Amino acid sequence: MRFAPYVKLLLILVALCAAVAAPSLRGQAKPAPPVPAPKNPPVGPPAPQSKHYPILLLAFGNEPNWSVRIGLKGPERFDRAGYPPIPLEPAEVTYETAADTWTYHAKDSATGAAVAVHLSREACTDATNDTLTAAPPLGGKYSFRASVDHAQIGSLKGCARIATELFPKINNQPDPEAEEEAKKHPPVPVSTVTKFQSPVAFAYVNAGGKIVFKRGAVTHIIATEGTQLAVSHDGKRLLFTHEEKAENRSIFLYDFATEKSTELLRGNVRQTFWSPDDTRFAFLKLVDGKWQLWLAPLSAPESAVAIYSGDASLQGWADTHTILIDEASQLSWIADDGTILLSLPHKEVYGDVFGTSGINTIRIHPANPDLLLISAEISNPPAGTPKDPHTGASIGFGLYEIRSRRRTLLTPPSTLAQGAEWSHDGLQIFFTGQEPGKPSAVYRVFWDGIGVQKYLTGTALVVGQ
Repeated sequence: MRFAPYVKLLLILVALCAAVAAPSLRGQAKPAPPVPAPKNPPVGPPAPQSKHYPILLLAFGNEPNWSVRIGLKGPERFDRAGYPPIPLEPAEVTYETAADTWTYHAKDSATGAAVAVHLSREACTDATNDTLTAAPPLGGKYSFRASVDHAQIGSLKGCARIATELFPKINNQPDPEAEEEAKKHPPVPVSTVTKFQSPVAFAYVNAGGKIVFKRGAVTHIIATEGTQLAVSHDGKRLLFTHEEKAENRSIFLYDFATEKSTELLRGNVRQTFWSPDDTRFAFLKLVDGKWQLWLAPLSAPESAVAIYSGDASLQGWADTHTILIDEASQLSWIADDGTILLSLPHKEVYGDVFGTSGINTIRIHPANPDLLLISAEISNPPAGTPKDPHTGASIGFGLYEIRSRRRTLLTPPSTLAQGAEWSHDGLQIFFTGQEPGKPSAVYRVFWDGIGVQKYLTGTALVVGQ
């Protein structure tokens, strides 16, 4: 046949290919039979979950307004309207997965009181606004329900939101050099007070013992001596006591506009305070061996009347019709008709922080009657606190909250401090202080205890307007 040679050639080629492929096939192992997967494979450990919500938060509420800032380590600061902020020391965090709730534990840095902030992830309308933004979110609902429990202040309820804009930028990359430098030079605390008003009118005793009355940029030296200064709330007049002998004192009125002094009262009188409307003044008068509380209209001081016959020291006005006095064992709020409205034992007010003595002064916050500024002997002074060379006692000042009984010491270290007075805006405290080896001077500190600085050379500064 014609095709026989081609068929024979094709068969030879197929035989050669099979001979070459055979060794390769013989070298391959047979595939293992498939192993069926186990019906119940072993379960590994669960992935770790952080108890801390990993976003910066602000918890807040209204009536009264309050807020707690929660940073990367936990609660950092507790703010309340009308009170200085409370620094917090974060502690452990507990998280309940089922309920999607967090409890942040902390400690009041000043008093050691326990604090707990509770958050739950659910829509919340318990707060109308956080006071730090212009308006609540659309729909009026926040992302978290919140509450805070303070062992002294009590419980407050509200909402919470993500608030990264309130915290400084965070660099997650460690810088060994920066960390070492921070250990050598810890950062200086910065006060939270940013908007405060410097006094427009104030008076003080200068280094030469003269009374200085300053209003705006104008300064008047009004007397060569005098004590117990009181500037009117409008900043235009000054009451002071002039003492000639132990039983011969006079209360004078100085008018800044006319630059004239007028004697209002003479006798065993001292310690004047203006009424909030500047139409009357309260003072003490010695009668039958007791310093009694008297009240007089500025327009007719000779018509002064006694309104309380107990032996007391005068501490100022609580409101237009109420005067605060300090008696032998208690503080008393006296109405201008002589009625005792409230009394608090010294032990309750001073606690274990302050002692009782003749140098004690108490001033009511100009906008919050619950907050008292106390200047007194310190019962258990911190290490390094100097002592008065005349009395041997350490002197300082602090704050006391009447409702919560929360008490904090604000005295700057290494300083003898007395005669603390509020500024007109209630955000600053002026006091007479003395550092070791230096003369007495007037210092200023913010109400959170930060930002102390020398204000002027002199003593006994009081603020009017």
